[in-house]
Amino acid sequence: MTSHFIRQIPSPSRAWLLALAMIAAPASHAAPLTLDEALRLTAQHSPALAAAKAREQGAQAALETALAYPNPELELASGTSRPRQLGGASGRNELLGLSQQFELPSLRAARREGAEAGIVSGTAALGDARLNQHSAVKQAFHDVLRRQEEARLGAENHALLLLIRNRVKIKVEVGEAPRYELVKSEAESLAAESAARSAELRVTQARDRLRALIGAPLAALAEGFEVAAEPPLAAELPELDELRRDLLARQPLLKVAEAETRRAQARVEQERASRLPQPTLKLSSERDPDMNQWRAGVVLPLPLWNRRAGPIGEAVAAKHRAEAEARQIHLGLLAELDQAYGRYQIAKRQVRTFESGLMKEAENAMKVAEAAYRFGERGILDYLDAQRVLRNTRVDFLNARYELQAALIEIERLRATPIIGEKS
Repeated sequence: MTSHFIRQIPSPSRAWLLALAMIAAPASHAAPLTLDEALRLTAQHSPALAAAKAREQGAQAALETALAYPNPELELASGTSRPRQLGGASGRNELLGLSQQFELPSLRAARREGAEAGIVSGTAALGDARLNQHSAVKQAFHDVLRRQEEARLGAENHALLLLIRNRVKIKVEVGEAPRYELVKSEAESLAAESAARSAELRVTQARDRLRALIGAPLAALAEGFEVAAEPPLAAELPELDELRRDLLARQPLLKVAEAETRRAQARVEQERASRLPQPTLKLSSERDPDMNQWRAGVVLPLPLWNRRAGPIGEAVAAKHRAEAEARQIHLGLLAELDQAYGRYQIAKRQVRTFESGLMKEAENAMKVAEAAYRFGERGILDYLDAQRVLRNTRVDFLNARYELQAALIEIERLRATPIIGEKS
C-alpha cells in the first residue's frame, strides 16, 4: 500500500520518502543488530561493567592485604669506641638488631572479616552492574525498534496525505471542490512531513543512546547500524507477592547493602582490637672492643593518652549509616517494584484494549470516511479527521506496547532474573 502511494507522489518528495522508509528496513551491506549480539558487545566493551569488574578485583586484593603479616625490621649500626679512662680499649663497635611485630588474633580476625565482606560486596555490585546494564541495553534496544516503527508510520502517513492532496488538487482544478479543501490538505501534508522528519531524528537519537550504552568501537558496531525486530516479552507475570519474594531473595543491591553492613561492623571490631597493645619482639647483638652483648626483649605501646576513642566512634557511626542505608535500599526497591507493577498493569490493559477492537474500529472508520469522500457524501475535513484518528491510534498502540515492554524489563531487573548466556 505504501509503495503504491509513493509511486503517485511527485519526484522530489518521492525520493525523500523512499530514503525515510529505509530507516525501518535492515541495511543491505550489514546484518541487523540482534538483542543477543548487543548484550554480548556490552559485556565486552561497556565501561560501566569494566569499572564494576575492577572494583571486584580490588576487593580480592584487599583480602590479600588483610591477611599479610607485618614485615620485620632489620637494624644495622657501626661506630668507633674511645675509652674515657686510661687503660681502656678502643676500636669499632657494631650493632645488629631484628624486630618483629605480632598482631593479636582479634585484630587479624576483624580485618579479615572486613575484607571478606568487601569481596561479597564487590561480587554483588558486579552482579548489580550487569543487571542494570542488561536492562538499560534492552530498554534502549526496544526504544530503537519503537522509533523505527514510528518513522515507518510517519512515512506511510506522509505518503497518504500527499496522495490525498493530489486528489484534492485535481478536484479543485476541475471545480468539484472548494479551494479551502486544498489549503487544508496541503497543511496536513506539511505537518505530516515535519512529523516524519522528527521521527527520523528520533531514530538517530535512540540509536546513539544504544551505542553509548554498549560502548563498542566503530570496528565492532558500524555507525549506521540497524536493529533486528525481537519477539515481545511474555506479558504474564506472577502475583506481586511472588515478585517481592524474588526481589528480596535475589536482588544484588540488597546483598551489597548487607555486605557493607558486615564490613562496617568488622571495622568497629578492628578499631576496638587496635586499642590493645600489639607486642613487638626485638633481638639484638652488639659488639664492643671489650665485650659482646646479646639482648632479647618485647616492646608494648601503652594506651595512656590515645585509646582510639575517635576512630572507634567514627566506625560506629559508619556502621549505623550502613544499617540505615540498607533499610532505605530495601524500602526503595520494594517501592520501585510496586510502581513498575502498576505501570505494567496499566500498559497491559491498554494493549488489550487496542488489540480487542480499537485498532480495527479506527481502520474501519478510515475506510468508511474514505469511501464517503470519494462518493461526495462527506467533505475533506471528515476524511482528514478519520485519517488523523487512525494515525494517532496507531501511535498510541505503538507507545502502549513499548510501555508494556519497558515495565516488563524493569520488573525483570528488580526481580533479578538470571541473565542467560552472558559471559563474565
